[in-house]
Amino acid sequence: MRRDGVLLLGGAGFIGNALARRLQRDKRPVHILGRQQQAQLEQVLPQCGTVVHLACSTTPGVSASNPNLELGNLTLTLRLLDLLKSRPDTHLIFFSSGGTVYGNPQSLPVTEDSPLAPLSHHGASKASQEFFCGALRARGHAVTILRPSNAYGPGQTVKSGFGLVRTVLEHARLGTEMEIWGDGESVRDFIHVDDVAEACARLVSLPDDSGTYNLGSGKGHSVNEVLRIVESVGRREVKKTYRPARTVDVRNIVLDISRLETRLSWAPRIPLEEGVQGSWEWLLGQP
Repeated sequence: MRRDGVLLLGGAGFIGNALARRLQRDKRPVHILGRQQQAQLEQVLPQCGTVVHLACSTTPGVSASNPNLELGNLTLTLRLLDLLKSRPDTHLIFFSSGGTVYGNPQSLPVTEDSPLAPLSHHGASKASQEFFCGALRARGHAVTILRPSNAYGPGQTVKSGFGLVRTVLEHARLGTEMEIWGDGESVRDFIHVDDVAEACARLVSLPDDSGTYNLGSGKGHSVNEVLRIVESVGRREVKKTYRPARTVDVRNIVLDISRLETRLSWAPRIPLEEGVQGSWEWLLGQP
């Protein structure tokens, strides 16, 4: 049986859709399973040489007051790892979270060797899943761990408490008021979804890879900077109200992406201003 297929677990979402499009350019068979289709894993895995695990049902805000919401994410990952134990020739690429697993790092940009110190239940869940993936890696399996920053771009849906760029764009479009937790000077690393897809597609072409990589732009922008960029692109002011900062939110995070740049001969292509412009144009064309 041919095993050149790529399984995107949780692949019907924003990043999964972009990655599927990119892999199809390489003529790779792409199989997409959602979180509720775990029963089909055993049928699909024999056709796939690579599994990209994108599935996640929470955000830092969603599980902040209820850590039990992270159990579904852990259960799915453990189920997948159990199935992969008997498939040592299957490459696993796990999407962790570069924006949450480091907490508030002592220095920026943060490297992959920095301690994992998540502040949120979501970040703790991602970190624990990394350790479980590492246990499979220790058995000799090829396991790549990606720690992406804040992905954005055309095709992203609005999700409460998640996706700053998309949220600001939506408020700009509707003229509604946006709540900002803190003073707006918190810094984040934003990466266009097409740059994420390109990097991941290149890793799919490295079936023996077992590295851990930050995946971001390597540049930081504050929440207030994002607001100003959206206001400039949309030529309108975004209404906003500042609220007290939340303890689950990281203050500043910028990823050191030099390891991935070296491994893949890759670099992010789309600067934030250009990406926001494209996202705004896409949004204006939506119903």
